[in-house]
Amino acid sequence: MPTASGERFTVEARSLPGATVLVMAGELDHDTAEPLRQALDATWQDGGRLLVDLSRLDFCDSTGLNLLLHGRLVMRQAGGTLELVGLHPPVARMFHITGADRLFQVHADVEAALAHPQRT
Repeated sequence: MPTASGERFTVEARSLPGATVLVMAGELDHDTAEPLRQALDATWQDGGRLLVDLSRLDFCDSTGLNLLLHGRLVMRQAGGTLELVGLHPPVARMFHITGADRLFQVHADVEAALAHPQRT
């Protein structure tokens, strides 16, 4: 699957048995969000299980959070899920402060997510 990148942010899509994984790295903000928007557009139309790996993400602002929240809704409407993987400070703090961490199923890593059944 494709990799999209900007100067400060990259997103790589990988297809695994039972899930698509989006691996993000760098700083996700208003100026760098387009690669994520494109990756989500390419994956969420099919439903299924989408794991968003944030373990290499250094920063996420409200633009990134809004894209992920929108993606969660679209995936649910398509009968799938959008789950988060590898939340760590300071990205985890933003999800906690906004309460968004309670809306997503969150896993320690991709292996733990794949070992856990998909919940709709």
